[in-house]
Amino acid sequence: MRVVMVGAGYVGLVSGACFAEFGADVTCVDADEDRVDRLRAGEIPLYEPGLEDLVGRNASSGRLRFTIGPGPEVGAADLVFIAVGTPARRGDGHADLRHVYEAAATLAPHLRGYTVIVTKSTVPVGTAREVRRLVKDARPDADFDVASNPEFLREGSAIEDFMRPDRIVLGVESARAEGLLRELYRPLNLIETPILATGIESAELTKYACNAFLATKVSFINEVAALCEATGADVHAVARGMGLDRRIGRRFLHPGPGFGGSCFPKDITALARIARERDVPARIVEATIAVNDAQRGRMRDKIRGALDGNVGGKRIGVLGLTFKPETDDMREAPSLHVLPPLIDEGAKVRVHDPQGMGEAAARLPKAVRFCADPYEVAETADAVVLMTEWNAYRGLDLERVRDSMRGRVFVDLRNVYEPGAMRALGFRYCGVGR
Repeated sequence: MRVVMVGAGYVGLVSGACFAEFGADVTCVDADEDRVDRLRAGEIPLYEPGLEDLVGRNASSGRLRFTIGPGPEVGAADLVFIAVGTPARRGDGHADLRHVYEAAATLAPHLRGYTVIVTKSTVPVGTAREVRRLVKDARPDADFDVASNPEFLREGSAIEDFMRPDRIVLGVESARAEGLLRELYRPLNLIETPILATGIESAELTKYACNAFLATKVSFINEVAALCEATGADVHAVARGMGLDRRIGRRFLHPGPGFGGSCFPKDITALARIARERDVPARIVEATIAVNDAQRGRMRDKIRGALDGNVGGKRIGVLGLTFKPETDDMREAPSLHVLPPLIDEGAKVRVHDPQGMGEAAARLPKAVRFCADPYEVAETADAVVLMTEWNAYRGLDLERVRDSMRGRVFVDLRNVYEPGAMRALGFRYCGVGR
């Protein structure tokens, strides 16, 4: 099976390497010459656990290649995946499809023989049909089908998600296209992965609906956490009572500073935009966005309140900057919304993150001081704020942290530590919903 992956970013690189691991012959093409050169040299331009080994192994075997393109390799391919970025468009929140359509236009001249063009990027309903139109206009003689195969990869767990997925969704309109895609995913038959064949529009909407629902669970439990604080309840007990109901489930019922990353914020914003364009109310989606925005403000207020209402001149140590553990992704990370206003109010901020400090340096105010380890963050701090629940922060020497601080405030925005134990150590502990 010969596969071309147009786009060697997060989705394209992970998907291409995993398809190669399945045994396919994969070429990842990208317009960024520097990225291609780095990948050819064995340098992975992003952090994802296990990806460096996976890429290296399959590149050494000859099953995975990188090139500037698209080019002649498209003509030899059975399937061409479009896996380029679709960021939120400035001004209206709609998904920016410029790169998707550019990819379609540039690959069209190279088509030879029957080919399935597959949108892997997260795209609004109707995108695959527009890809079909663009290719057909450029190459009326081409023998091809268009399909949708949305990705459901979690940053930090992407390889496991690809190799052991909950399901594969194929938006197809021909038996030939469905047959080729099923053959590509045939290795997953061994673990009996459900493969759902739908219409193209249904597949496109499925990805948005999934992310919106998961984001809604996050916003819901954050609202419940605020209610717990007002009533004296413990959000963890409430979440456990909810999660044990099989109709609800435990996952994504974890209070914190709100969701971020490359998917949830842009995808639910795009879904709300799609609904507005079609004059369909999407009140739950809109409320999810509003609650998440408000949660960041609540976290700032929580830090201010723990410091007696005034952060001016206070030294705040921050543990974790990325939107979640096991990634270097800073896109829409809560830290980017919580910390700058506090710095504007005069807070002196020190930070540490196991993987995200390089990216964070370009996004946070220049006044931020980056530290080599968590204990340097705590030195002479009036408050320590746990922002991202990296494993490195779960087993801290808390007595060392306490003794190196000037104050005793510990604001745990991920509820990693037990309140009673922290208070017994002498901390003024502040969690979320507890």
